Amino acid sequence: MDSTRYTRGQETLNRIHGHIGQGVMDALDDIAPDFARFIIEFPYGDLCSREGLSPKERQIATIASLVTLGNAPSVLKAHIQGALNVGCTREEIVEIIMQMSIYAGFPAAVNSLLVAKDVFAELDAEDQI
Repeated sequence: MDSTRYTRGQETLNRIHGHIGQGVMDALDDIAPDFARFIIEFPYGDLCSREGLSPKERQIATIASLVTLGNAPSVLKAHIQGALNVGCTREEIVEIIMQMSIYAGFPAAVNSLLVAKDVFAELDAEDQI
């Protein structure tokens, strides 16, 4: 294991996703610990930590891509939360998803908007506590 990549990846993962990202890695640990390490090292240690795009711009691109895939609601949820963590507003996230309806279709956009709605509701409920 390249400890530099892992450390850089862990720091980037934590900056974007906070404890939620670590929770996903922990959930993978008992079934696929190598896969969790791959996620930390490659997407977060090598790609997301590069200069050239801000964390906010990277999350915008990621949300757009996940909406067009149309089959990854739990990952979309994590990246919507990550986008909020790096400065996207709820309105921007809704606009990103609506824009993707042109390319992904209305069913994918509707499903993604409902994921966003759930994320926003969970955050609002946490704020009430």
